[in-house]
Amino acid sequence: MSTATLSTQARAALLGLAVGDALGVPVEFAPRAARQKDPVVGMRAYGTHHQPAGTWSDDSSLTFCLAETLALPGGCHSAPDLADFARRSINWLYQSYWTAHGETFDVGNATRAAIDRLQRGVEPSKAGPNSEFDNGNGALMRILPLAFHDVWRAENLDFNAAWMLTENVASVTHGHPRSTLGCFLYLLVARCLLRGQSLASAYDEARQSAYSWLQGHAKGPVFYEWPKYGAFLDGSLPGLGEEDVKATGYVVHTLEAALWCLLRHDTYAATVLAAVNLGDDTDTTGAVAGGLAGLAYGEAAIPDEWLAVLARRADIEQLAVRLAGASLASDTRP
Repeated sequence: MSTATLSTQARAALLGLAVGDALGVPVEFAPRAARQKDPVVGMRAYGTHHQPAGTWSDDSSLTFCLAETLALPGGCHSAPDLADFARRSINWLYQSYWTAHGETFDVGNATRAAIDRLQRGVEPSKAGPNSEFDNGNGALMRILPLAFHDVWRAENLDFNAAWMLTENVASVTHGHPRSTLGCFLYLLVARCLLRGQSLASAYDEARQSAYSWLQGHAKGPVFYEWPKYGAFLDGSLPGLGEEDVKATGYVVHTLEAALWCLLRHDTYAATVLAAVNLGDDTDTTGAVAGGLAGLAYGEAAIPDEWLAVLARRADIEQLAVRLAGASLASDTRP
């Protein structure tokens, strides 16, 4: 793959995620009924967090922190430097690193607890809370840059290696296997999109290959988690009615809601607006859907008027180029 092509994909992924996030920030926590009466149709200002239009939240900030770590020399080839990611996460929470306007706002409970533990010196891969009640969407919302790691980009995917890599990165903030599985399924879809498949084809291949792999882990803890993602894995997700799709902060709900929007719409704009208008955890549903929609439709499909007000757009674009460069460098290593 050429540098230009991979850079284009990285830009589409990071910008797509940030735009979806920014669309949701002003209406976060408002119920679906509010969106049905007053649907989001474009960028808004202020609202829930009193931020100017184009402001993205913790979803994008921690995505960019992870992308920075992966963009280090060798970051997309070897085991990611989780200590580096931990430092960046701490700096985000306490020093407003990689924030839209120099202000940190909107952090999940498990993520805050994990970063507090990181600051106290807990090993990064063990910092994330790991009870069943710690399965918020805070790992899923930031995991997309990992799709550019060469484990995930390999011609023949080593599912065990991909799982271990994903688990290590997810566990910095969320240590339960259910959170890792949500990230894993999401990255399977992203991998297929990076290879040029349609959304329908990417979803179908991801769910079938994941189900086959999970069946080989009948004695492992992850095997007992797959029924939680039953609608994703059995193919029934696209046919759900809106009343059956929840958009809360629970990792299973976020993945299902984002994929449901992706599979029922055929443009970037329609997808992310549908995600935001599901209500509740609007910024994260928008971000998770927006990253994949960016990969599916490309940067050109993101409305110009949304990109024009996106905070730190140039910085995001430069980061995407560095991430792609690190990813492509792994192709040439001996």
